[in-house]
Amino acid sequence: MCERALEVVRDVQAELEFDLVLVDIGGDPELEARYREHLPVVEIDGERAFTYFVEPVSLRARLAGS
Repeated sequence: MCERALEVVRDVQAELEFDLVLVDIGGDPELEARYREHLPVVEIDGERAFTYFVEPVSLRARLAGS
């Protein structure tokens, strides 16, 4: 995950208090094939919510609806 995306997610996490799991795809051929060209990827409840960048207002809205 890029540092900017992680910063946005952590800022929103401080407000909304949700669990965050960081996954290192390095060394896992299946994960690398699935995600490498879309990094960073943020999933919410197992569904892809953001790729490339995370917009804070949209992240808050998505989390409120989950």
